[in-house]
Amino acid sequence: MPKIERIQPEGMNVRMQQGKPAYSHVVTVTGPGRTVYVAGQLARDLEGNIVGPGDMRAQLEQTFKNLDACLKAAGASWGDVVKTNTFVTDYTAFSQCSDVRMRYLGVASPTSTTIQISGLAQPEAMVEIELIAVVD
Repeated sequence: MPKIERIQPEGMNVRMQQGKPAYSHVVTVTGPGRTVYVAGQLARDLEGNIVGPGDMRAQLEQTFKNLDACLKAAGASWGDVVKTNTFVTDYTAFSQCSDVRMRYLGVASPTSTTIQISGLAQPEAMVEIELIAVVD
């Protein structure tokens, strides 16, 4: 079983959300384990349509629902997530929905990068999230 250690180096700011670190500055994985890479997920429904055009909260809910399905399909859980990359078209709108993110990622505090970009694969999409998890 891999050992996952989440580190907040001394002397570095730790951004808190809802009383928990929003992310870890460093995550190490030691021992045998299986690495799971999840492709960037948009707020697409089963038919491929974007859920909640213009609504960041609705898009985050659908995006995390899709990520959850991917993790489960790989035999992983949110506690196994060690890295996320998030791409948003409106960082201000994204930051107002941190509770959605923390509901899923608060159990893991993975390393995390968020980047604002001008557009995503579908014009109505406001957020795309990819992740890496490590499971035994």
